[in-house]
Parts: sequence; C-alpha cells; structure tokens
Amino acid sequence: MRRPRRIVPRMLAPSRILRATPAQAGGGREWDDLVDYAEKSIARGSKSFSLASRLFDRDTREKVWLLYAWCRRCDDLADNQDHGGTLGEQEGAERRLTAIRLLTERALDGLPTADPAFDAFGLVARECGLTREMAEDVIMGFELDAKDWRPRSEADLARYCYHVAGAVGVMMAVVMGVDRTDSWMLDRACDLGLAFQLANIARDVAEDDKADRRYLPLEWMVEEDIEPGMIMHPHHRQELADIVARLIRRMERHEAWARLGAAQLPFRSRWAVLAAARIYGAIGRRVAELGPHAWDNRVVIGRTEKLRHVSAAFWEAVRNKPEEPGEAPQWSRGQILIDVRMSQPIPAPNMEPLPDGD
Repeated sequence: MRRPRRIVPRMLAPSRILRATPAQAGGGREWDDLVDYAEKSIARGSKSFSLASRLFDRDTREKVWLLYAWCRRCDDLADNQDHGGTLGEQEGAERRLTAIRLLTERALDGLPTADPAFDAFGLVARECGLTREMAEDVIMGFELDAKDWRPRSEADLARYCYHVAGAVGVMMAVVMGVDRTDSWMLDRACDLGLAFQLANIARDVAEDDKADRRYLPLEWMVEEDIEPGMIMHPHHRQELADIVARLIRRMERHEAWARLGAAQLPFRSRWAVLAAARIYGAIGRRVAELGPHAWDNRVVIGRTEKLRHVSAAFWEAVRNKPEEPGEAPQWSRGQILIDVRMSQPIPAPNMEPLPDGD
C-alpha cells in the first residue's frame, strides 16, 4: 500500500518573519503632518505659550511646537487627562509612566510609535541633538507625581521644578540652537523654566489642593503654622499668601537671570522668550498682589494684556540691554542635578510626614 503523504507545515518566507522595522526619525510620518498636529496641540494646551511661540522664525517655531507636543502628551498620559484638563482616574499611573518611557525610547531610536506626539519628538530630537538624558530628566517629573511625591524642603521644591520645567527649558534652548556644551546658556534656560513653574505653582494652589496634590514645601507650611491638609482653609489664607510671596520672589530672581541668557539669542528667539517671560511673570505678580484673595478666582492674563506684553518684549529685544540682576538665584541647575543624583528613593505614595512633635 501507498504510504500516506506526510504534510509538512510551510514556513513563512524569512523576509516576512525577520524583516526589522526600519529606523526613520518621526516614525515615517511627514514633517508637515507632525507640525500640523503639534500646532493644534499647543493651541489647545497653552494659549500663552502658543502666542509667544509665533514670534520665533518659522524653522525654530516648528521645532518648538514638535517638542511641546511631546511634553504635552507625556503630561496628559501621566495624569490621565486631555491637554491639561481635569485629572482622570490615577490608578495605573505606573503603567502609564512605563508607556511614556517605552514610547520615548522608540521615538529616539527612530521607530514608529503609533502616537504623533512621540513621533514628533523623535523627529525634533534627531534634528537638534536632544538626548536620552534630557528626556529622562523631564520624565522624572512625571514619576514624582505618579508616586504622589510632595516636597518637604525647599531643595525638594527645586528638584520638582527642575524636572517639570527647568529641564524643558534646557531642551527648548537646544532646539533654539544653543550648543549643548554651553553650560551658562543652559543654566539661563533652566532659570526661565523654573520661573515659569514657580508662577504656575503660585496660581494653581487651590486647583492642586482639590486634586490632592501639594507643591509647597512642608517646612514652609510648618513655619506658618499651617496644618497638613488645611492649606486652603479660610483662616490660613494670609499665611498661604505669605508663602506664595516667597515663591514669587524666587520667580523674579530666576526671571532676571534668564533675561541675561535671552540677550545672547537671535532676535526672533529673544523676542519670543522675553514675551513668554513677561506673560508668566505677570501671572505670578498678579497672584502676589492679590494676596489672600488670589484663589477666589483663577488668575488669568487676558489677550489684550498679553499683546501689550508682546509689544513691550519687542522693544526690550530691540534694545537688548537687560538690567544687571542682583544676587544669583538660590537654586542653580548644577546644584539641583547634584542633589538629584544623591537623592534618596522617592517615598511611597501618600506618606506626608507631620511636623515634629505632632
């Protein structure tokens, strides 16, 4: 009898199972498509920065938008929100953080991520020489929030502000053409980011409290006799205003030193940076001026006032003679980075120590 024919399963062609995804910055997406996406993202996510960014020359503006799109998307993923809106369910924050790191790594390797914001980052990183270390410095800020981390000391606050804003300022400076080895210019870019973040923290104390977040140092609260969890209590409004006044004084010092760096930028970039500094500085100063009433309503700078700041920034950029700042800020990028490298592991969630003796 004829032996039954043995059926051997056919293997797929080697080219189909071994072919690697080709590395291509931007994940294969076109530059113009990613720029269009990024422009819409910044228009939704930050009206102030969107306005200031239009003062850059076209090439720089588009690169700034691409970087912003990644920052905005990472922030939204970390907080489970949409363009800085209401915080979503925070369960699963660690998984979202892992996704941010994996997608960023793929973007830097030039691999497609299926997310235009990360593809945009891969493209601008290749164009401008942004590094993994720079990206990780920013991602560590999202990690702090994912761990429900809260600053105990002023040094802790400096660390947080660096990761969420100072490190972004450094990347923005590189996108504007600042050499990665120019530590002085990168320090000034970091100063600007720190100033922006201090203004944001001052303005958003009430919103952060509703979201069960706190960015004011516990030691400052103890000095003002504000009990943990009572920061927005009406009888502590004056003490809170005093703490925020300290934030704004630090903001102004960083802002003044950032202007020295802006003076070294090309005119269009200088104009954009000075406009942004004026707008965010105005927010911080408005909060300080309102004192205990700063959180009755969210402090905003209207479009007309923003345009006045843009106009004033133009003439400031033309003169290009920044005032000699006073004493250097207490926080420096170099010292913050040393503290970061030497810092202890981030505390477990919801572990906010009480003042000594309580």
